[in-house]
Amino acid sequence: MGTDGEMDDIVSEFLVESYEGLDQLDRDLVTLEQTGSTPELIGRVFRCVHTIKGTCGFLGFSTLESVAHVGENLLSKVRDGSRTITPEMVSVLLTLMDALRSMLQHIEQDGTEGSADHSALIAALVALTEGTPVPSVAADVPPPPASAPPPPDPVVVASAPGDPPPPIGDILVTRGEAAREEVVAAIEEQTGGEAQKMGQILVARGAATPAAVQNALEVQQELKGGAVADTTIRVDVGLLDRLMNLVGELVLARNQILQATTTMRDGVLVGTTQRLNLITTELQEGVMKTRMQPIGNVWSKFPRVVRDLAVACGKQVAIVMEGAETELDKTIIEAIKDPLTHIVRNSVDHGIESPRDRVMADKSPEGRLLLRAFHEGGQVNIEITDDGGGIDPAKLRLKAVEKGLMTPEAAIRLSDREATHLIFAPGFSTAAKVTNVSGRGVGMDVVKTNIEKIGGTVDVQSVIGAGTTLRIKIPLTLAIIPGLIVSSAGERFAIPQVSLVELVRLEPEHAAQRIEMIYGAPVYRLRGKLLPLVHLNHTLGLEQTPWPGQPGAPDAAFNIIVLQTDGVQFGLVVDKISDTQEIVVKPLGKLLKGLTAFAGATIMGDGHVALILDVHGLAQRAGVLQSERDRQLAEQAEQKAARQDTHSLLLFGYGDNHRMALPLSEIARLEEIPTASIERTGRFEVVQYRDRIMPLIRLAQHLDGVTDTTTQSDLLQVIVYAFADQYVGIVVDRILDVTDTTVNLQRRRKAGPILGSAVIQDKVTDILDLRALVGSVDEEFVAELEAPPARELLLNG
Repeated sequence: MGTDGEMDDIVSEFLVESYEGLDQLDRDLVTLEQTGSTPELIGRVFRCVHTIKGTCGFLGFSTLESVAHVGENLLSKVRDGSRTITPEMVSVLLTLMDALRSMLQHIEQDGTEGSADHSALIAALVALTEGTPVPSVAADVPPPPASAPPPPDPVVVASAPGDPPPPIGDILVTRGEAAREEVVAAIEEQTGGEAQKMGQILVARGAATPAAVQNALEVQQELKGGAVADTTIRVDVGLLDRLMNLVGELVLARNQILQATTTMRDGVLVGTTQRLNLITTELQEGVMKTRMQPIGNVWSKFPRVVRDLAVACGKQVAIVMEGAETELDKTIIEAIKDPLTHIVRNSVDHGIESPRDRVMADKSPEGRLLLRAFHEGGQVNIEITDDGGGIDPAKLRLKAVEKGLMTPEAAIRLSDREATHLIFAPGFSTAAKVTNVSGRGVGMDVVKTNIEKIGGTVDVQSVIGAGTTLRIKIPLTLAIIPGLIVSSAGERFAIPQVSLVELVRLEPEHAAQRIEMIYGAPVYRLRGKLLPLVHLNHTLGLEQTPWPGQPGAPDAAFNIIVLQTDGVQFGLVVDKISDTQEIVVKPLGKLLKGLTAFAGATIMGDGHVALILDVHGLAQRAGVLQSERDRQLAEQAEQKAARQDTHSLLLFGYGDNHRMALPLSEIARLEEIPTASIERTGRFEVVQYRDRIMPLIRLAQHLDGVTDTTTQSDLLQVIVYAFADQYVGIVVDRILDVTDTTVNLQRRRKAGPILGSAVIQDKVTDILDLRALVGSVDEEFVAELEAPPARELLLNG
């Protein structure tokens, strides 16, 4: 805090609370004098002065603390019945309130407590406390120095808050940027009271710089802005909740009106509707901002928690907090208090080593715990990092086997990341002994459950000897969220957009080919990875819709919504995907609380109710999150896929009717290159590509019966082949598709760039041997080729 008018948030909040307390004190003291004292009234007066004294002592305002302390002593005597309220005492206490308010105003204005003499007030308070005669209380105004001449009128060195702001001449003198004599001379010359005129005179006389005058004008404008207590207001949380509910109802009504007017042609009505939409959106954002609180409100208790735990555990721990100003909805703040406390306690108890162990590991004896929060992708990210010993996956595997959570064979197959995530298993703990801090096997599973209840995720990463980081991702708010509206079996549902990864649409003929049944479980191979499928109709018991390829399967497009929860992706199959919209979350009634597949309900634009799907609960209900089953399923599916000789191919066209294919594994990138950028070196066409010279190969020059149509294009479609530090570009006419398929290759007898042909997507397709093609262009490329040719890929699998 400095004298430039800037105050940090802590001091500003202290001023607001103190002003409010003093205003209440004025009323309470008058009530005491008129109606007599009551324990409740005396207690409230005492607590207010006690709070001001304690806080200002913490902030370093010693004068304010000492005066408030004397008043607190008197009120303590009144509270325990040693002293009785009298009109004289009320007068002195009201003078105390005025003195405290004056010092607060000085703190707000310039960061100091003022120079008033409070000795007479203190003496009167002490006399009332001790029961001795009370001296008169002099005005708390600093007397002018005896040696200093009286200041010339109308210059005033300082101005108290509540009075009109001082002229810029006063400000310049106070800041030492102009001499008093020059200001007095400018006042005599000035005609009118305009601040700008005063500044012009001072600059013209060389008595002040233009910059100093500009700064003085800005200070004067700030003083006109009003006190900090006039710019804030306290609102009951219950009132904010009711206001949020009303805004939610307004959003629902807005959605209904928007839907009702989509088919209308009345320009005035449509325009008014759009205006309503804009105002509702702004109101919604404004009300949601009033509910936002900095995460520092939760973090503020952690230094004490860490200190007490460190002492109890015999450790030295320093806590560092970054991003404490990151804001979340109040409901989210309340929901993450306990999970974060669990994590912090575990980090100190389990994560950070003792000073002796740290020194032996060449570390500082003092451990470091970092709390970091930031906004990203519409979510709040919270990281809790310690520089302790880390988590040993081997120990976790052994503990899992000891507790009977899995077989030794299953534990061995776990990756280090999967083993580390065992800390979230219910009842899992590696503590050597149970203490009052941790080790009872409760905590981390509760953390995970509570975070997921509010639509969040938690992840852990650890390096042995270096430390552990827990990352939590949570939504900004739960009241109004963006959601994807879907339909299934004639019912509508909403899916929180925070869980949405992507949408996949398969036409009927492709769905039957691409959806496989592996040991009775449907899967879809998405970019080379198996995606378990969950049919919403089956999971909710709506309809037993057959899967593609089964008897009675509907002849319609297949909609897959790729969702993610708990680090696992799965595809949710629905009948229809509508659109995304802001949905108002309504909690489910008591009778429906146990339905794990639903997170709430919302009212749609047509007035009908749609249930909001709980993605995590839905995955649990469908068995997607049964990790052991998933691993076995994946392993079996991979083995089956390997036996089936399936390949990922890029299909492209060249000339009028040639279809060709290349294994995706041989392709580095697909690029569009302007024809104007082509240059020549020797007999090659080349382009400058990634600080390299990349030769271009046109297939018509190396394949019989192929017409080159690429010369007519301004942009060339180029398949980039990379090996070592060299690139080669294959110019094609058009990219057709990417497909996963088995290849029944009919080979060519004659060696050349075409390896053979196969029927792919019901059409004859030539398989291009990329290495043979490049080798036929120039032998200098062949020497460094390392990528396996298409021949080996397709013939040997």
